[in-house]
Amino acid sequence: MPRILITTDYLRPGDEVDRRLRSHGHTTVHSPLVGRRDPAQLVAALDGIDAALVANEPLTEDVLSRATRLRAVVRTGVGFDSIDVAAAGRLGITVSNLPGINANAVAEYTLGLLLAAARGLVQSATGVAAGNWPRADGHELRGSTLGLLGYGAAARAVVPLARAFGMRVLCTTGVPEGERTDPWVSFVEFPELLAESDYVSVHTALTERTRGLLDASAFRLMKPTAVLINTARGAVVDERALADAVRAGRIAAAALDVVSEEPLATDSPLRGVEGIVVYSHLAGQTAEARAATGLEGASEVMAALAGHPRFAVNAHLLPSTHAAATTR
Repeated sequence: MPRILITTDYLRPGDEVDRRLRSHGHTTVHSPLVGRRDPAQLVAALDGIDAALVANEPLTEDVLSRATRLRAVVRTGVGFDSIDVAAAGRLGITVSNLPGINANAVAEYTLGLLLAAARGLVQSATGVAAGNWPRADGHELRGSTLGLLGYGAAARAVVPLARAFGMRVLCTTGVPEGERTDPWVSFVEFPELLAESDYVSVHTALTERTRGLLDASAFRLMKPTAVLINTARGAVVDERALADAVRAGRIAAAALDVVSEEPLATDSPLRGVEGIVVYSHLAGQTAEARAATGLEGASEVMAALAGHPRFAVNAHLLPSTHAAATTR
């Protein structure tokens, strides 16, 4: 009877996901990730586990190599940069994500951050709570330019929402030209997007190419009135360079749902910078998205254990799932 470890904190014993897995003959083990977990604790949690439905766990080569029964890992989300995918492939472990599963939630949240930044909503509420009555002018989104870094499911879902507010949409992406089919999006090179956009919204995956992509040189290309929005991965942004840019007025502000170290470190350069608002990684956290993610994740775990993963990101590293599993 396969044993499945579940670390995503909103999945609970007895919920629909748990019942579905158990009804198919699997044993579930819940060990929710809250904050940070020591690698030794994660190794212990993976002992005797055949598959894992995980949050943003740091599954390094060392951790994976010590999980001797593990055959499949499924991320309850889109990003999988916390997993050493290459090492998993060498060890015969299938790694899957759930592409597009929370795209609508992220898109709506992105527009929420745009509105909050444009109208100074956080600053207004904070001022009232402090006993003041701030009345600074905000800005309308209509007529402004939104630049999207990336053209995945979430970015594509942002486009009609931005258009509804009367925004012009630019995009920089590496997707093939044949997939750039939206007539409302102008696809431009990175420097042009930075120079033209009033709001720059990050929707790209974290790779070695995109790590630190938004650095001091990038901020120098942006308008002094521009606002940075990030709902993707914190490490795409050079946080010290961002803090310096906002302090110096090279850009106006930033609304960050993700940071390079979560929860936000006490010594983060982002703390105490007027104009930078950090949120607690909430973009994909809606009741609807969580329900869909849990059930889709459970289905992918079962498919992977059966040797037929639908969303394996390291399939090219596995000659065959069944053959790989026999080496473990």
